[in-house]
Amino acid sequence: MPRYTVHVRGEWLAVPCLTGTNTVRWLGKEAVRRYMKNKPDNGGFASVEEVKFCVRRCKSFGLLDLDDTLEDTLENNEFVEVVIEGDVMSSDFIASKLEGVDLYSKYHEPEKYIYLDGNSLTPEDLVDLGKGLYKIKLTPEAEAKVRQSREVIERIVKEQTVVYGITTGFGKFARTVIPTSKLKELQVNLVRSHSAGVGKPLIPERSRMLLALRINVLAKGYSGISLETLQQVIEAFNASCLPYIPEKGTVGASGDLAPLSHLALGFIGEGKMWSPKSGWADAKYVLQAHGLKPITLKPKEGLALINGTQMISSLGCEAVERASAIARQADIVAALTLEVLKGTTRAFDTDIHAVRAHRGQIEVAFRFRSLLDSDHHPSEIAESHRFCDRVQDAYTLRCCPQVHGVANDTIAFVKAIITTEINSATDNPMVFAERGETISGGNFHGEYPAKALDYLAIGVHELAAISERRIERLCNPSLSELPAFLVTEGGLNSGFMIAHCTAAALVSENKALCHPSSVDSLSTSAATEDHVSMGGWAARKALKVIEHVEQVLAIELLAACQGIEFLRPLRTTTPLEKVYDLVRSVVRPWLKDRFMAPDIEATHRLLVEQKVWEVAEPYIEKYRREHIPESRPVSPTAFSLDSLRMNKCVGTDHSDQDEL
Repeated sequence: MPRYTVHVRGEWLAVPCLTGTNTVRWLGKEAVRRYMKNKPDNGGFASVEEVKFCVRRCKSFGLLDLDDTLEDTLENNEFVEVVIEGDVMSSDFIASKLEGVDLYSKYHEPEKYIYLDGNSLTPEDLVDLGKGLYKIKLTPEAEAKVRQSREVIERIVKEQTVVYGITTGFGKFARTVIPTSKLKELQVNLVRSHSAGVGKPLIPERSRMLLALRINVLAKGYSGISLETLQQVIEAFNASCLPYIPEKGTVGASGDLAPLSHLALGFIGEGKMWSPKSGWADAKYVLQAHGLKPITLKPKEGLALINGTQMISSLGCEAVERASAIARQADIVAALTLEVLKGTTRAFDTDIHAVRAHRGQIEVAFRFRSLLDSDHHPSEIAESHRFCDRVQDAYTLRCCPQVHGVANDTIAFVKAIITTEINSATDNPMVFAERGETISGGNFHGEYPAKALDYLAIGVHELAAISERRIERLCNPSLSELPAFLVTEGGLNSGFMIAHCTAAALVSENKALCHPSSVDSLSTSAATEDHVSMGGWAARKALKVIEHVEQVLAIELLAACQGIEFLRPLRTTTPLEKVYDLVRSVVRPWLKDRFMAPDIEATHRLLVEQKVWEVAEPYIEKYRREHIPESRPVSPTAFSLDSLRMNKCVGTDHSDQDEL
């Protein structure tokens, strides 16, 4: 029998339907009838027939035709809302607009699994889990460890031993012993009271990452959660049932208590929850629609679900992966700009970087050579200025290996810390089954990921800072030898004038966002938690900095491709022509002024989806594999003893000819 969950003026009603041939109008009337039946005053209505309404889907807000049949319009267990004439869409229907839900409109339940053991998860794995590419299973070893740690908790409860968080209160109430009869209530109260976050909810991808990471930590077997409860959490993850998790409220010690409490709140059937099937609804109805039951918390399980650094670390994984992607592509964008500005490749000579052997610097210089090597990839643009009188380029071109290089090394450093963190037990107290005891410690403190992510923001920001200066050089005719702001009929057209202003604005915002949050600490919990990491803000602002970096580089990529237009019919190297073609597949050349924001967004999407890297990477790796000899083109401004000898020989030959 089909069944629908209907929202009417703040009430959720389960409405069974004997036949799918009933209409949407029938469903609306039946829901209103049940709503009136539950109200002492019939909800203010005299009869169902006098109520005028419309019906819309919860997950897409699409308005339904009242005369359509249910079997043609809705899926079994679908969530809809009846909006009564004169009302607005109910205020508690969704607490805040959820960004990114449109990305799940084509969501397909994954068939592949990732096996979690608490020890081997990578940031790449976690991002893929966030995208909904995998379901989760535990390894047999992890299941055994979870069982063993739970046995310790059961023994503590049975023997009525006084242990923090299991038989006592929390924080300032750590010395308050709780009667055995109220231990389950203690855990529920903990989750409810700590669900005090504010702000926008995490987007689905980030909620999934947070949930997957908490499962990974619980799988280590040091939390004391029961295998039964952990399996319920995994089932909810696999069904993509995602609780409402406000992004603000954590100070990063004792762990990310507020966001993880909101996570746990949904699993006990309270608060809001979202799934691709239901959209937003009360958690208990979303779970029910997926054949799941709310979790009944046992002693210590509330604490096990909420105590840890997973909000900081899951956002940190996304930050590291996005930073890695944009750092790689920044080299490609800068190489294209260098070509347009008729720069030299001499500054990327292997010997220069070998004597300052930072790994990132050496790799960036290699990428530039692989993209710009005029012997391997002939460039008509490079040949056109081979014998110019310019001695050297500006720092924004010449020093890319040094500036981009340290950004790469920063990302690698931070990735190592984040990888350790996501495979660490961060609970308190810790349950050591092999010793048969629990120990209170401080692994929940988020200082490690907080400091690392502050450092990441500072390091990656420089990619935007130097990019903005290159945009200035592209747009300034006194520096580029190109038309002002890269447009013909300047004055009538403004071209890239304000696009550069946007880049400057983003770089300026980043300067403020790069102030480290982890240098701050405010004492909380009546001075029990008297030093905190502020890691949640470190993670969120690192992501904002990286987004700005992506956008600035998108503007530079657009500007560089526009610069190419003024150098035609000359062509650049093969890999850079491929990059140009990619951009032109989504953005046409700038012949006269038009609405620019969509062009920036389209190019930004190319960078976020790593399309620019996908185009250039084969050429970079082929250059690496084939160990192609480095070309060192001769020019009048590049001094060498060999060139001096050659010039002398040429001069001698000429004198002999004169004598003849």
